[in-house]
Amino acid sequence: MSEHTSTPTLGGQFAKALVYAEVLHHNQVRKGGGAPYIGHLLNVAGLVINDGGTEAQAIAALLHDTVEDTTATVEDIRANFGDDVARMVAECSDTDVRPKPPWRQRKEAHIAHLNTAGADTLLVSVADKLDNARSLLRDYREIGPPLWQRFTVTDPAEHLWYFAELLALYRRRGLTSWMVDELERVVGELKRLIDGQERVVLV
Repeated sequence: MSEHTSTPTLGGQFAKALVYAEVLHHNQVRKGGGAPYIGHLLNVAGLVINDGGTEAQAIAALLHDTVEDTTATVEDIRANFGDDVARMVAECSDTDVRPKPPWRQRKEAHIAHLNTAGADTLLVSVADKLDNARSLLRDYREIGPPLWQRFTVTDPAEHLWYFAELLALYRRRGLTSWMVDELERVVGELKRLIDGQERVVLV
């Protein structure tokens, strides 16, 4: 059941961002599964919204991959959605270079960059990583080790390293969102499955 408010958090800019994101990512799908990529963006925005995020954070969640994966630039985002959204999208992006630098180099640079990112950006970042980790866990349960062949980096230890570094960063930065603990739980379950241990947690 829903209730009504006279002061909704989300307004016309969020509605505009929904359309903007769908247009930019229209032909993109998730690796392996083929689901429209917009589904991931909606999931991330939903997590941010349900954790009390602002409209700017919700918009940044919808647009967090635009600079990495579309023709849109940070300046395009700024012109359409303002300075705060543009800054968060830039801080969530691990590169705007084409072709992209090597995976490990990008991830190490991104972790270093998040050390000085705005606190508002960290909520968007953890929501993105939680949705990614949940997707990995679901797909690993279904197909097992062949999952890693979808990615440029096929060693699962590298992916686990990245999640561990991000978790350490979120805690070091004092991010209090419930999503930090949830990300740790999901990544821990993924690691147990990779290590061949018994599945004990469901998502």
